[in-house]
Formats: sequence, structure tokens, C-alpha cells
Amino acid sequence: MAKGRISTPPGHVNLRMLAEHLELSQTTVSLVLNNSPSAKSIPQETRTRVVEAAERLNYRPNYFARSLRQSRSMSVGVLAPDLSEGYFTRVMSGVVEELSHAHYFFFTACHDWKRELIEQYPRMLVERAVDGFLLLNTHADQIDVPVPVVAISAHIALQNVTNIVLDHQKAVEQALVHLYELGHRDIAFMRGPRAIPDSEFRWESIQVVAREMGLRIDPAHVIRIDAAGWSMKTGYHPMAPEIGYKPMQALLEKSRDFTAIFCFNDIAAIGAIRALRDAGLSVPNDVSVVGFDDILSAAYSTPSLTTVRQPLFEMGKRGAEVLLYRIANRDKEYPAEIVVAPELVVRESTGPASAKRGS
Repeated sequence: MAKGRISTPPGHVNLRMLAEHLELSQTTVSLVLNNSPSAKSIPQETRTRVVEAAERLNYRPNYFARSLRQSRSMSVGVLAPDLSEGYFTRVMSGVVEELSHAHYFFFTACHDWKRELIEQYPRMLVERAVDGFLLLNTHADQIDVPVPVVAISAHIALQNVTNIVLDHQKAVEQALVHLYELGHRDIAFMRGPRAIPDSEFRWESIQVVAREMGLRIDPAHVIRIDAAGWSMKTGYHPMAPEIGYKPMQALLEKSRDFTAIFCFNDIAAIGAIRALRDAGLSVPNDVSVVGFDDILSAAYSTPSLTTVRQPLFEMGKRGAEVLLYRIANRDKEYPAEIVVAPELVVRESTGPASAKRGS
């Protein structure tokens, strides 16, 4: 092979051949392609030349050899209840960006909140030699694995687990203060399913904040998403707006003495808005609606949804970043909990309390 040229077909170029083509050492090329901190000492012109040559020649690293050198499989397991539109897709977009940047492969397993699967899938993934686990809205206390674990929205303090959690008290304060300032005193609440870790923590925060604000929570105006209905038996998807439509419909059949409702998530809020409109009520003129999460479709619903934004993309990205750090630094200390801040996004679904409604 002539110096500076590669005759091997693209896709069959290894590190040695690429280094010879560039007339650089294999170490230099490896540092650049692996985005190593040490690569910062290499001139930018050289780094650019390495990256461009790798792309042009379709260079692919040998991950098997690399994993043997590093005693790692370069893969992680991701456990989630499901990957439907909403919370999970936004979190996963952050996870994917971080893992892809680090050249990590991931296995995704959806357990549908079934305890036997939450226990079974980690064992199966450990057998496939994953380097760590990322749990999305999944109870960490049901998982016992010999590798680092990062849990997003799990809340339970456990050894070997780093929790990425939202400040739920601040989130509730933002939503309830907004409604209070609009004149709402008779507020209904839609609780989340018991299976979701966030549900109880948010409900506890609602009770604390309401008490501090002097807001009475009427038990007759508290409804709950039915997790038992999230199955093929009911014929609807666990993240379809029907999860909010049916509870709202049931509440309206019993009472209309409320001027606002704070829903567990945006998908449920969109379903609740439809139920209110089907009952002849206007949003927000008759009833204001607040969601939670700020999913992509929240801004495009009719009316557009006022919601508490969780930085879902950032939570996923941060979770993956912490997991990769722990995998690479098994003997170093790691945070037990990382708390992220919410943000209230005010749109069209909330307005002043109607004097004709409520007490």
C-alpha cells in the first residue's frame, strides 16, 4: 500500500491503516476519535483532519477489542414502563444523545409496571454483560444488580443508586400560586397511578402546599388515573388522552362545583379538556386546566396547555452522563440524588376564575 493512500474498500479500515494514511501515530488518532480529554492538546487542524478522514473512509472502531481492553461491554440497560409519546420519549431523547456521543449501545426493555418483568429483565441484561442500568420512572427497590444504577423519577434512596428527581414541591407551588392569583379557590386534582413513583411524591407536595396556602382540598374533587385499566383488556394505550377523559367525565357526573383542575400529566390534561368540552363547558372560561411535563404536543392542543415543565430532555441526558461517569469511575464517590428545577409555562388553558362557578 502506498504511503498516504488506502486501497482497502471503505468500511474495512482499521485504526492502524487510518493512522498510516494520515501519517500520524495510532495513539493520536485514537485520542481524537474517542474524544479523549487528552485530545485537547492536539492541534485543532490535526483533529479536524482525523475526523474528516475517518468519515470519508467510513472508519468503524472495533468495539469488541475496545471492550476487552477497557473491561467493559460498552452497553447499558434502559428499563421503562413504556416508550409512548410524552414523558418517556422526551427523557429518552436526552439519554440517546448522551450515550451515542459516548459510543455506547443500549438495550431498552419495557416492563409495563409488571413486577415479574421488572425483576426478570435486569437479570437477563446482566447476562448480556451491560455496564450499568438507567431506570425511567421505575421503582429501583425491585432491582438488585452488581453494576451502577441511575434512576430518573424513582425517589427511593438506595445503595448503588443515583436518583435524578424533580423538585415536586416547587412544581406544585408554581401551579397552585398561578391558579390562586387567578382567583381559583375550588380546585380539583387528578392524581397519578400508584404504579408511577412520581404519583405519591407529587400528591404529598400538593397537600403540603395547599395547606400552606390555605386552600382546602375537597375529597369529592379528587380523581385518580386508573393504572389497572392500562392494559389490552381496556383497548386503550396507557398514554392515550383517555386516561384523563374518563376520570374527568366521572367527576362531572357527580359535581361541577370547581373552577380549575390540576392534572397529573399533559396527556391526561388533554383528555380532561375534551371531557369538559363534551360536557358543554369552556376551557378556560368555565374551568381552567393545568398539566404537567410540557410534552411536545402541549403547545399545540386546543386550547394550548398551561403546564409545569419538567426538563425531561435534560434529565435523560444528565442521567446517562452520571451513569457513564460511574461506570468509568467505579471506585469514586457518586451523588445519591440530583434535584432539577421545574418551570411553569402559562398558555391558553388557564384564566380568571368564573364568578358563576365554584362556591
